[in-house]
Amino acid sequence: MTTALLIIDVQHALCVGEYQCYDIARVIDTINDLSTRAREAGVPVVLIQHEEKDSPLAHGAEGWQLAPGLLTGADDLRVRKTTRDSFYQTPLQKLIPSEDFERLVICGLQTDYCVNATVRQAHQLGYDVELVADAHSTVDNGNMSAEDIIAEHNKDLAHLSGSVARIDVKPAADIRF
Repeated sequence: MTTALLIIDVQHALCVGEYQCYDIARVIDTINDLSTRAREAGVPVVLIQHEEKDSPLAHGAEGWQLAPGLLTGADDLRVRKTTRDSFYQTPLQKLIPSEDFERLVICGLQTDYCVNATVRQAHQLGYDVELVADAHSTVDNGNMSAEDIIAEHNKDLAHLSGSVARIDVKPAADIRF
């Protein structure tokens, strides 16, 4: 079975200041451990970056850059996106075609936006997904704390398995490459 690791939107604007995601230093450490293990196992690592005009995430702006402290590799694949879904109008599916890649390990930011949309779309496209339970984060939304949003998505997404593909929600320590 061929696997790829998707790291979604771990960008400067979401890791400091006004939009800083919950427990971000620990989340980045967990993602770094995962990506190091993936690279050592020869598993492709895909760094996905969101961009929006006239925002802190404008292409090339400081906020758009990958977060300081996020480990990257020379062979990592990079994808730019403009919607929550990392597959929509991006080359992602060509980089990791479902006929070659059966399993996607997914982590990153933000739980209730881009992580949620990408997990659901990957499942819809027939990939088996392992959402890393302790390697995604978000911000409080006014009704729920970031911690509760993360817990709710871990629970809800784990129940989406279908006849074609499955979604497993596992802590990073249980992910094998």
